[in-house]
Amino acid sequence: MSAMLCADGAGALAFFLPDANLSHVEPLGQGNINDTWRADLADGTRWVLQRLHPAVFPDPGAVMANMRIVADHLARRPQEPYVFFRLAVNPQGRDYWLDSSGCCWRLLTHIDCSRTLGSLENPTQAREIGRLLGRFHLLTADLDPATLADPLPDFHITPRCLAQYDAVRAGLQGRAREENPQEDFCFELIETLRPTATILEEARGGLTLRVIHGDPKAANFLFAADSDRAISLIDFDTVKPGLLLHDLGDCLRSCCNPRGESHADPAGAVFDPDLFEAVMNGYLEQAGPLPTSADQALLATSAAVISFELGLRFFTDHLAGDRYFKVERPGQNLHRALVQFHLHQSIRAQQGDLERRLAALTR
Repeated sequence: MSAMLCADGAGALAFFLPDANLSHVEPLGQGNINDTWRADLADGTRWVLQRLHPAVFPDPGAVMANMRIVADHLARRPQEPYVFFRLAVNPQGRDYWLDSSGCCWRLLTHIDCSRTLGSLENPTQAREIGRLLGRFHLLTADLDPATLADPLPDFHITPRCLAQYDAVRAGLQGRAREENPQEDFCFELIETLRPTATILEEARGGLTLRVIHGDPKAANFLFAADSDRAISLIDFDTVKPGLLLHDLGDCLRSCCNPRGESHADPAGAVFDPDLFEAVMNGYLEQAGPLPTSADQALLATSAAVISFELGLRFFTDHLAGDRYFKVERPGQNLHRALVQFHLHQSIRAQQGDLERRLAALTR
């Protein structure tokens, strides 16, 4: 029943569904930021209840306004064979609720008969993800980025992530610490990769600016429960104006890492070129006209930059005491950072091959 839901969660459900008869509620997914539950009603209806992380999203009104604009825009477009969630509203037409501590709660329609993948298992899944991301970009191509707020101004601006790391590290200067070879590896690699941080920003003027999803990692694509067919893209917290390469780079660095982001051996993280080719084959099938020649020239590089950026964010959070990303054990953010840094190295080692494969697809 509802024993697993806190009092504020019960209050949120009552806000949205004051007359509903709740039969079951359980945690849903394994997100690094928000808390999510699936709420089943006695009439068989299922909903997704979420609490936004207040430290990550200090302006929930802007997050919800963006989500509302994009969700409503998608609802007015032909979606087949895909389906996107809708925001629930309470009887007064409001689509989010703030509890007594200021945390933001929302309720979304549940995508039934679906499953998520922590990592991809075959090129068919990769191609399906590419096709769905391409469709999302096509469906939002006529949505003016200026209509969206930027609730996370530092998100995917890699030099700012580097500045945040520098500030945290400077605060640690002079403090005694135990020798940690994994931390030392990260410190040294960040210094080596420091020039990488500015690549996309320096090229920004010639790249495609548009509405982006912001976090198109493998786990944010829903697949049919009984097949390798992608059916939905979820988690619109990060929709915002951004570069097309922010989405493509993030999708590629996640989906082309078949060992996943929690693999026991970070040094074994490998970027799979066959999955890269499959993702881009599916994407170009749907959204071929969208990436310009300038975007294509930096496509493989963007995956490396985003891998570096995410590793930097994980490592910064590790140094700061795990304040941003949820952790289940000490050192988990360090482990996540190591996976991304080794993935970056794998991408760079194969960059020539990746660029040749992309050229063949776009020829």
